[in-house]
This record gives sequence, C-alpha cells and structure tokens, in this order.
Amino acid sequence: MELVAVAVAVVFIGLVLLLLFFAAVRIVNQYERLLIFTLGRTSTNEVKGPGWVFVVPIAQRGIRVDLRERFIEVPSQTGITKDNAPISIDFLIYWRIIDPYKSVIEVQDFEGALQNIATTTLRAVVGDILLDDMLSKREQINEVLRVKMDEVTERWGGKVTTVEIREIIPPTAVQDAMNRQLSAERTRRAVITESEGARQSSINVAEGTKQAEILRAEGDRQAAILRAEGFALALTQIYNAASQVDQKTMALQYLEAFKALGASPSTKYVLPLEITSLADTFRGYLAASNEESPTPPSANPPTGQPTG
Repeated sequence: MELVAVAVAVVFIGLVLLLLFFAAVRIVNQYERLLIFTLGRTSTNEVKGPGWVFVVPIAQRGIRVDLRERFIEVPSQTGITKDNAPISIDFLIYWRIIDPYKSVIEVQDFEGALQNIATTTLRAVVGDILLDDMLSKREQINEVLRVKMDEVTERWGGKVTTVEIREIIPPTAVQDAMNRQLSAERTRRAVITESEGARQSSINVAEGTKQAEILRAEGDRQAAILRAEGFALALTQIYNAASQVDQKTMALQYLEAFKALGASPSTKYVLPLEITSLADTFRGYLAASNEESPTPPSANPPTGQPTG
C-alpha cells in the first residue's frame, strides 16, 4: 500500500511540475516581443524574444507587443482652411512599434492615442493651408502630417511611417466653381490649340508660296539669261554677217526695199534718208559697172577712120 501511495504521489508531483512547465514557458514569434513584469516591476532589459521565454508563474507575467506595421483608418474629418473654406478629409496612418518597453509603459492604448492625435493634428495643419494648396499639394500635406504625428508618437515608442490622404471633399459651391474653372480651362486650351494649328497651317502655306515664288523667279531668271544669251549670239551673227557686206550689196538691198514699197498700195512714204544721194550712189555704181564691162571688137571699122 505504501508503494502505491508513493507512486501516486510521484505521479501527482510530475503532473504538477508538467503543468507548471507549460504555464511558465511562452513561445514568442519572430514579429513579437514579450515584456516581463516581475512582481509588477519591469525594465528595458526585460524585453524577451523571439523564441522560448520562461515566465515564473504567479511571480511574473508577460505582455506581448506586436512589431509589425499596421494601419489606422481615420474617418472623414471636417476642417477649416486658412481661407475659411470647410473641407472633409479622410486618410490612412501606417505605424509600427519600435520600442516595446515605451509602448507599454508610456501609453495605455497606443492605437487609440494615435488616432486622437491624428484628428487634432489634421485640423491644425489644415488651418494653416489655403484651399487651393490642399487640393494640389497632397504629398506635402502627407509629409507634414507624418512629421507632426511622429514627433508625438516617438515618446510612446512608436513610429508613423506613412500618412496617405484618400479623399478631400470641398464645399458644393467650391466644387461647382472648380468644375466651371476646369471647363473654361479646357475651352481655353482647345482655342489655343486650334489657333496654333491655324498659325502653323498659315506658316506652312506661306512657306510653300515663298518657295514656289523663289523657284518661279529662279526659272524666270534662267529663262531671261538664256534669252539674253540667244539674243547676244544672234546679234553677233548679224554683226559678223553685216561686216562682210559691201556697198553694192547694200545698194541692191535698197533697191529690193524700193521694189517692195512700190508694190504696196500706199501713196505716201517717209524714208529716213535722202533719195538724191542714194540715186547718185546707184548712178556711180552703174557707171563703174559699165566701164568695167569689155567692149566687143567690131568686124568692120567705121568709114573714114584709119586702120592700124
């Protein structure tokens, strides 16, 4: 009986030790850290993990801290811009824990505190920016929000990595004005594009006309040069031919001209020369031609003339 009692006691003690072992051992994942509190106290050296971590039951307890990057969706918030225009903004905040000790000791609820800081920071930032800048400079506003929130969350052991504004909704009147402005801008661009096309077309037509005129003038110049060269060659030929004409040939040409005049039906003629001098010239040519012609010898000499 005593052996049975001893065996039961040993088994009981083994079971208790096994339960204590499982209760004391914690498995910490790669993306987690375990902050150990010993009798309610802890320090930066008590951040354990990853792997197996031994926690003394009753005397110690551990708080898990997730180190992965997470996000908070901030619902639509209304703010007043610098030029007193109410707008609605909703955005996302991406954050992560970089100091597990501070995230547990310095703040009760890091995520809730971050969301409240985001709403107050947003109103402060929006109040310093004009409406036009809010709509056109989202990247700069995202960076300003991130820097301001990061300054606050740093003392809580957190890090704001990214802030992304998803939507900015201006007042209805402002939206209508923006739509009209956009339509006017598009109309202006269309008119400018059309006028640029017309201007370019006119330039192309003028350039084509200019080139055509240049080619036409060049052709006329070449033609004039060729005509002048032909005329000069003709004059040279005429001069060469005229330089070989004697007075007799000229007299014959005059006679031919007078013959043509006599055949015409006109009764009056104007001649740019003196007919008498021209007739004397013809008479001289005829006398000279008669003297040059030989007299044929007579077979019977005249009576009374001595014969030699």
